[in-house]
Amino acid sequence: MPELLTKNFGNVSFEPESELLFTAGLPGFEDRTRFVALAFAETSPLVYLQSLEDPALCFLTLPILAADPAYRLSICAEDLAELGLAVSRQPVIGEDVLCLAVLSLRESGPTANLLAPVVVNLKTRRAVQSLSLESGYSLQFALMPQEVPVCS
Repeated sequence: MPELLTKNFGNVSFEPESELLFTAGLPGFEDRTRFVALAFAETSPLVYLQSLEDPALCFLTLPILAADPAYRLSICAEDLAELGLAVSRQPVIGEDVLCLAVLSLRESGPTANLLAPVVVNLKTRRAVQSLSLESGYSLQFALMPQEVPVCS
């Protein structure tokens, strides 16, 4: 089993068949195409997208249905083709694809990018970050309410 030395997790073993391939990279990181999804029991349900090419590059993500249980996936035909999926229908989260929201940590609290989720074909492990401008979702979906009640 291959091992990867990472900045955040030290040495990590992973199955070669678990490698994710972003043929076009990710926005802003187009030259980084190979990642592995790491999940740890102590930080569940978080999923870390760790670059296999840059030990310091890691994206914090969350399964999209954990962020919004009513999420409706809408992928354009170009992204469906890139994933190797039929363009005649939308894929089913959990059956056809893994769908992850990239998280941002802000002073006002954590947010999830529901506008452009990371979508992975579960059979081929091909992946894209799929932007859906018509979806009505936000780049900064608040994961915690603005005003959290204080217990006394």
